[in-house]
Amino acid sequence: MKKMLAMMMAAAMLLALCACGNAAPAATESAPAESAAEAPAEAPAEAAAAEPAADSDLAYIQGKGSLVVGITDFAPMDFQENGEWIGFDADMAKAFAESIGVKAEFVEINWDNKELELDGKSIDCVWNGMTLTDAVKAAMSCPAAYCNNAQVVVVKAEAAEQYQSAESIQSLSFAVEAGSAGQEAADAAGLNYIECDTQAKALMEVAAGTSDACIIDLLMAGAMIGEGTSYPDLAYTVSLTSEEYGVGFRKGSDLVDAYTAFYKAAWDAGTVMQIAETYGVQESIIGA
Repeated sequence: MKKMLAMMMAAAMLLALCACGNAAPAATESAPAESAAEAPAEAPAEAAAAEPAADSDLAYIQGKGSLVVGITDFAPMDFQENGEWIGFDADMAKAFAESIGVKAEFVEINWDNKELELDGKSIDCVWNGMTLTDAVKAAMSCPAAYCNNAQVVVVKAEAAEQYQSAESIQSLSFAVEAGSAGQEAADAAGLNYIECDTQAKALMEVAAGTSDACIIDLLMAGAMIGEGTSYPDLAYTVSLTSEEYGVGFRKGSDLVDAYTAFYKAAWDAGTVMQIAETYGVQESIIGA
């Protein structure tokens, strides 16, 4: 009887040992399963951290190696000389492009379609003596203004004395650039006008006598009309508005921060005023 009891106890102990031996592998197998479950949860976080670089406008510009600048022929801000675009805005755009390691390329655009060109990535910024209207600021991301300006009436110099007030110009026929601050000023004053592709063409209308007057930017008027200029027989009279110029980037673009840092450094170094003096616009420039 004792022998039988001993045999039964030995068998029970053997079964217990086998059960304990099987438990360890089960625990070992569960560990990789937990690690695998944790791994996917970390991956999205890593991907999210990488996304801002992919969405960065600055990275996009640097990746293609060029900053495409939307402009019109608009002296003294953007104009051509010997096949090269120069002017206060053009020279500043070149300096900014260099500061971020790329080259500036200039593309003439239809000013009325500037927002579409920018959003469609045909251009990377609008840098062309652009007035910071509410509509512009709603459609683009714009750093602080860099230049003061006004919209002025231009007429034949021989008739200038007759048109020195807003009331005196009401009967005139005007030419304005489509989509410009000049067109907005004409609408606000209730003036009759035709639309032109550029301010330069609006000036030509007056010079040719096909329009009595035009409305253009004061900075352009100062550079283009009067004695010793391209239009010595024209003069500017009434100022209809006061305004500020700014650069426009795509909505939410990180190029705004890059530009702001660039402008501050260029201002501190004296580069901004040096370029401004080259084109005679130093009195209108706004400091950093």
